[in-house]
Amino acid sequence: MRQPTADLRISTARPLLSPAILEEDLPLPEAGAALVQAARRAVGDILAGRDDRLIAVVGPCSIHDPAAALDYAKQLRPVADRLARDLLVVMRVYFEKPRTTVGWKGLINDPHLDGSFQVNHGLRLARRLMLDINAAGLPIGTEFLDTTLGQYYADLVSWAAIGARTTESQIHRELASGLSMPVGFKNRTDGDLQVAVDAIVSARHPHCFPSLTREGAPAVLATTGNPECHLVLRGGTRSGPNFDRAAVDQAAALLRNSGSLPVVLVDCSHGNSGKQPGQQVAVAADLAAQVAGGARAIIGFMLESNLVGGAQAHTPGRPLTYGQSITDGCLSLAETGPVLEQLAQAAARRREVTRSK
Repeated sequence: MRQPTADLRISTARPLLSPAILEEDLPLPEAGAALVQAARRAVGDILAGRDDRLIAVVGPCSIHDPAAALDYAKQLRPVADRLARDLLVVMRVYFEKPRTTVGWKGLINDPHLDGSFQVNHGLRLARRLMLDINAAGLPIGTEFLDTTLGQYYADLVSWAAIGARTTESQIHRELASGLSMPVGFKNRTDGDLQVAVDAIVSARHPHCFPSLTREGAPAVLATTGNPECHLVLRGGTRSGPNFDRAAVDQAAALLRNSGSLPVVLVDCSHGNSGKQPGQQVAVAADLAAQVAGGARAIIGFMLESNLVGGAQAHTPGRPLTYGQSITDGCLSLAETGPVLEQLAQAAARRREVTRSK
């Protein structure tokens, strides 16, 4: 009898619902589709310099409580409306958490936060929440970490990120080349920029790769390339922060030399804040000064923000503080408002500087 050679370390295999079935159960209404399309066009216009606003990607480090996330969205919406002349506010709605070693991997992977890994339930929660946030009037930004999960909710996303740990991945570059929205590539965790610039160049080109269709069938997908990929500066373990004028100018020069859009979106968190959530305020103030001075290379920023500031440890069986992160620490929504106001004023000032020239 032939000895088995496959799946020797697979303990279980459970059915996974198809993206098409989930979309049929939770369809995107016409008004939601219009919001997604309008926000994608607006992000593209900002990248191309046709719109002089700043993109503001704002929201929790990761979503673990859909009710709190929707509460956050409803409180953010009036702020977004008030600042819409100068900021395009996109809510950060991240369902996947990349891990250096182990830990909770996000709402889709483990929606009950107990190691039960009810992925089908997680996918339903994720799509339902995205529909609700779009219905609340906010466009959505998310990271595509697992290269197959995007099929379940990409139609709801207006801006996408490829994270620092996956920017160097060929399959993520291929994925980005076929995504229907603008995509930001973060610099590598050590701060290397060239890897992200190379990723942008790669994703501009057509690719052909194996994946899954929306019906869940294996297929070879051919893409046309994505001309709206751009760089996200997030600092690094070796390079340190990279949000100041010199770092922005260096990044713009690298992009220009590669034939890419010489613009950057700056992540005020992660390596740029030393993982200290309150430090995001100082980073944003530096960006505001650059923008107010007329810097055109900065087209947006990202803030990690939640209803309640800071972060809390998650211990199964113990109650959690409502609206507080269980991953990276965040600014509170109350602290976030003045930061958005400051950057909106900077964008308005840059407009005046540009017109006076």
